Amino acid sequence: MSAGRVIAIVGAESTGKTTLAGALAERIAALTGAPTTWVGEWLREWCAREGRTPRADEQAAIAAEQQRRIAEAAAAHAWVVADTTPLMTAVYSELLFDDRSLHGLAAQAHRGYAATLLTAVDLPWEPDGLQRDGPHVRAPVDRLVRRALLDHGLAWSVVGGTGEARVEAALDALAPLLRAHAAPDAGLFTRLARREAAQAAWTWVCRDCDVPDCEHAARRLREAAPR
Repeated sequence: MSAGRVIAIVGAESTGKTTLAGALAERIAALTGAPTTWVGEWLREWCAREGRTPRADEQAAIAAEQQRRIAEAAAAHAWVVADTTPLMTAVYSELLFDDRSLHGLAAQAHRGYAATLLTAVDLPWEPDGLQRDGPHVRAPVDRLVRRALLDHGLAWSVVGGTGEARVEAALDALAPLLRAHAAPDAGLFTRLARREAAQAAWTWVCRDCDVPDCEHAARRLREAAPR
């Protein structure tokens, strides 16, 4: 990954990855003033073209093409938001075909990214093309994504909330990365200072912080805190 800073968005199906990718790219462009784009999910296009879901032997090529598109965008832009990565292909290959052979490629790709965002399973499931299996797979996929990130020692931030709150949560997670690249008068520092002043101090860390129920409980506590 030679030029662009890549922000990867991963997560189970119907958790708002595509919507978040587009909105986040727009906000990053405004905050940094730098060329920014987002890369869509190649699997979506593949399924529409072929009229079916891929076989086990077709997974590796799909993962490679997703990474090629991310790398191509990164070579031409300062910032790239990736709506899914080879990690998701690896996870689904493991879930559907009991094949873990793509995890090495996925981990290598993520080590070249600037940040990884994991979308929380807190949105209603919606049908959207052949690549979606149903709401019953969201929890297993979420667990596999988390385990893969943990197994490979990859850092990530969970992004939850609905609508604009989800975009704001993503910007919160990316604040340390974006601070050094904020455009003059972009309002990033003022915005962050106000948010940090409004949030209660973080005084406790859960040893099970990769558990979705724990995240949801923590979010409810934050939302209930006086502002």
